Amino acid sequence: MGFTTGFVSGLTLTSTALYISLLAHQRNRVRQAQLLHQQSLLLNSIIDPSIVPVEDAPRFVVQRADWTETWKDRWNAEIEGAVRWVQGIKWEEVREAAEGRMIAWKDGERKA
Repeated sequence: MGFTTGFVSGLTLTSTALYISLLAHQRNRVRQAQLLHQQSLLLNSIIDPSIVPVEDAPRFVVQRADWTETWKDRWNAEIEGAVRWVQGIKWEEVREAAEGRMIAWKDGERKA
């Protein structure tokens, strides 16, 4: 790796780490400001409800899943069941049983 390549890659790595850390810090500050504003509104509405009206909470509508989601859920349940079944198998016992059958088959071939 040459000087220029090393310098550019180091600069890129450093500036990326700096950008990500500054972005995380900014988002934390924005979220904290939102929380402080919400708490201030709540406290002010407790003291004098006529000054600052409390906004209504957003209403959530429960939607029924369509048929594709239902089939996906069924498929995922089947896959989970198959994985649990495979994970529950004691593979040493399966190997020993297969070896026993192979030896018995091999001995039967020699006798014939």
